[in-house]
Amino acid sequence: MSQHEWHAETLSVRAGSEHTPFGENSEAMFLTSSFVFENAAQAAARFGGQEPGNIYSRFTNPTVSMFQNKLAALEGAEFCVATSSGMSAILACVMGVCSAGDHVVASRSIFGTSVQLFSNILKRWGLETTFVQLSDPEAWRAAVKPNTKLFFLETPSNPLTEICDIAAVAEIAHQAGALLAVDNCFCTPALQKPLELGADIVVHSATKYIDGQGRCLGGAVLGRKDVLEPVYGFLRTAGPTMSAFNAWVFLKGLETLHVRMEAHARNALALAQWLEQQPRVERVYYPGLPSHPQYELAQKQQKSGGAIVSFDVKGGQPAAWHLIDATRMISITANLGDAKSTITHPATTTHSRVSPEARAAAGVGDGLVRIAVGLEHIDDLKADLAWLSSQG
Repeated sequence: MSQHEWHAETLSVRAGSEHTPFGENSEAMFLTSSFVFENAAQAAARFGGQEPGNIYSRFTNPTVSMFQNKLAALEGAEFCVATSSGMSAILACVMGVCSAGDHVVASRSIFGTSVQLFSNILKRWGLETTFVQLSDPEAWRAAVKPNTKLFFLETPSNPLTEICDIAAVAEIAHQAGALLAVDNCFCTPALQKPLELGADIVVHSATKYIDGQGRCLGGAVLGRKDVLEPVYGFLRTAGPTMSAFNAWVFLKGLETLHVRMEAHARNALALAQWLEQQPRVERVYYPGLPSHPQYELAQKQQKSGGAIVSFDVKGGQPAAWHLIDATRMISITANLGDAKSTITHPATTTHSRVSPEARAAAGVGDGLVRIAVGLEHIDDLKADLAWLSSQG
């Protein structure tokens, strides 16, 4: 039975592994900066690309390669470029496929730091970005210009879990001669396969659910090899490289990805249903709830609602902060994807550097709270949020 016939759960455990003559069962960690050649001719062939093999760990390392191959197998991608963080993955993607004078159409509800990257840093290098409503395909179509090179979005969005019709936006992008890149961080390939829906590129922050325990930073860009060759070229030259140690941690994380995502989503749905019944909660945002505006699309596009639940607390920022400070178990941190549940106030953390006008346009209000639901018992999570049940 070949790897191409394996189920996704088996790919998570077995795909991409290579073994040394020592016969180790767990993948080896190659903590080395460089690799030795048999002779000068082999060195020349490796550097010239005539012979495959490792050269220097800035751009070739066996442990990193195993991680790249495993994640590519899970996403159904031909090629993967691993990077040092999720943001460096986005940067490598854009620097690889775009040039000064190009135009990008991006969702206005992407991660706050991604907004800063496009609207400030990349703008200084001659890249123009138009931000549009994620869930409105016609807004994407209307934003197209003759120099549009890339569409960029994340679905579900952060922090409101808004859903984009990937297939519809992919068609619009391709009609415009542009590429579609999808940040699949929230769902991972365990819950969503953007490439199968028409996307050209998938971006990950491996820091999140790919790791699964909040240990290491990393990112990845996936797609066809011809599309990603310039992305790899950027990595090789600029060096936002994933370390071998982090790649090894991510390899271990991927082995349990499917069972973790199922448990995360099960807890998240139960918590979202409970939140809808609490008197201090004004509105809940979770794609697995029938009340979500894109519930039907989420049911079609994702295997479950995922692990992120956001909600508006009655009373604005003071009430949201009171709730966060009242927790005793849930970790107050802006990171997500951990086995431990985390809670944050997006307007003053992840989106604090976004202008108030842009936050309002993205729907990030002062009373909004985001919980990345972990693997604790659901009753303990409810008990830690008990303030929401009180009248007042």
